[in-house]
Amino acid sequence: MFSSFKNLFASKNQAIGIEIAPERLNIVQLAKKGQTYKLDTFITEEVPEGIIEEGQIIDVPSLAELITETLENNNIKAKKVATAVPMREAIIRIIPIPAELDDQELRDMVLNHEAGLYLPYPREEVDLDYQKLGFFEDEDGIEKVQVLLVATRKEVTDAYLDTFEQVGVEVDVLEINSFALIRTIREQLRQFTPQEAAVLVDIEFESTEIAIIVDGVPQFSRTVPIGTFQLQSALSRAMNLPTKRDTEMLQGMTIPNTPVDGLRTGATGINPGMAALLRVLGELTDELRRSIDFYLNQSGELEVAQLFLAGPGGGIGQLDEFFTNRLSLPTEQIDPVASIALEFEEELPDVIRPGLGVVLGLGMRGV
Repeated sequence: MFSSFKNLFASKNQAIGIEIAPERLNIVQLAKKGQTYKLDTFITEEVPEGIIEEGQIIDVPSLAELITETLENNNIKAKKVATAVPMREAIIRIIPIPAELDDQELRDMVLNHEAGLYLPYPREEVDLDYQKLGFFEDEDGIEKVQVLLVATRKEVTDAYLDTFEQVGVEVDVLEINSFALIRTIREQLRQFTPQEAAVLVDIEFESTEIAIIVDGVPQFSRTVPIGTFQLQSALSRAMNLPTKRDTEMLQGMTIPNTPVDGLRTGATGINPGMAALLRVLGELTDELRRSIDFYLNQSGELEVAQLFLAGPGGGIGQLDEFFTNRLSLPTEQIDPVASIALEFEEELPDVIRPGLGVVLGLGMRGV
């Protein structure tokens, strides 16, 4: 295969889904039940500090040991896995290619010519894959095909491949985590027309990944360095509490409906911790607004129809109302379990469900 993106756009194969996040290791095994899915296995383990930083695996042996022990302790006999690289480490572009090219000519043009125009790194330093999307006519009436190009640096993909090689399992699918999340909510995305965009806001541990999606395909992506760790750290500092990696303080928290002017003048009557939390959420709101405005300025007549909140931070109480009020956009908190009508025997706690979108999407690739 020409790249280390293993089966990025290929058909599904039997494998378990493993999400590697800076603070947690999530593992699922799904079974197909008619048109729905049944959860056979769900395991989550804490990832110690120092193994993953800023989205990159920096201690492959320790991570491999953690995965191995987790699989063994839970009696999981895996031969193949589906896993994902953070969107922040990926380059995602949609490029126009002449429609008359056959498959081999298109492959050569994308990989050896067009890719170099969109990559900030030398071609030999990246792994990439592509998929043809739909046909269209350009402003000159020439028929072309849209191609989705996905690339990341070899050192990033190699770290994932090396990790699972040390575990002793085959990486059957290596994709981008936002693609896995989109797969989980694809039924919700189908409600929009090709002229409507949905904004997917994935609030993870140390960053928020923003993807603007049209017709099920990410058209724009950006990573903002604000996640649940930054939110809780602001809360802890304001309350003179020690900063911890465990973000349990955010669980069960509800964001008050506080007018922005009241927050600025200190006339809200809320405690200093909540005020600090709201300030960081205000910064995230500003970054979201900039991303949306930039995209709309580049995209002509498209409109943003919906904002979806996902990830461990996406389930904070009334966070949907917070963004709706400040961005004037309808906002919905995603429950990935409900999105795919997942059947399960043991109840999944409400506090962890918002953060399962990526790993469930990976599990769907495994059945």
